[in-house]
Amino acid sequence: MRLPFCIGLTGGVGSGKTSAARIFQELGAAVVDTDEIAHDLTRPGGAAVAAIRSEFGADYVAADGGLDRAKMRRLVFADAVARKKLEAILHPLIRKDSQARIAAAQQPYVLVVVPLLLETGAYRELIGRVLVIDCDEERQIARAMKRSALSSDEVRAIMAAQLPRAKRLAAADDVLHNDADLQALRRQAEALHEKYVALARKASQDASP
Repeated sequence: MRLPFCIGLTGGVGSGKTSAARIFQELGAAVVDTDEIAHDLTRPGGAAVAAIRSEFGADYVAADGGLDRAKMRRLVFADAVARKKLEAILHPLIRKDSQARIAAAQQPYVLVVVPLLLETGAYRELIGRVLVIDCDEERQIARAMKRSALSSDEVRAIMAAQLPRAKRLAAADDVLHNDADLQALRRQAEALHEKYVALARKASQDASP
C-alpha cells in the first residue's frame, strides 16, 4: 500500500511545533503528532501504562492511573538507562499508531510532528521533506517555561539533549521562522502548504503506473 506524501515537522523545545501543526491542519493537511500519541498512550487507561508500572514501579503512576509525567521527566533526564527503558516501551507503540494514522489519512499530505526527528533518524524513510520550525533560544526558553511550568534550568537541560540549532537548520529542507506573531507564522505556512500540495500531487502522479 502506498503511503501519502509526508512532511516531517521538527524543532527545539518551545519553538512552536504545536502552533504550526494546528495551522497546517486548518489549511487542510493531515497531522500526526507523535507527542500527542505518547500522551494518549500514557494517560489513564493508556496502552503503555501497565508496562511502565511493571518496569518502573507504581511510584511512577499518578493517582489518576496515568503516568506521573513530572516524576518520570526528572528520572529520564538524570538516568540514561531509564530513558532507554522508557523509549523501549513507548517508541514501538508510537510508531505503530503513527503508521496507522498516516495510512488512513485522506488529505493531500501528512504533517508528521516528531520532536527528535533529526536526533534519532526515526520516520525518515516515511518523510519526503524536513520542515524545521525555528526561533531564537531565549524565546524558546520563555515559551517552554510558560507552557510546561518548567524552570529555566530544566528547559536548558532539554535543549542540551537536542540537536544544536545550527545543525537542525542545516538539515532542513524548509524553515518556518517563529520569532514574531501567529499571523506571521500563518503566512509562511500558507505558502508552504501550497508547495506541499503540489509536491504531493507530483509524487502521486510519479507513483502511478
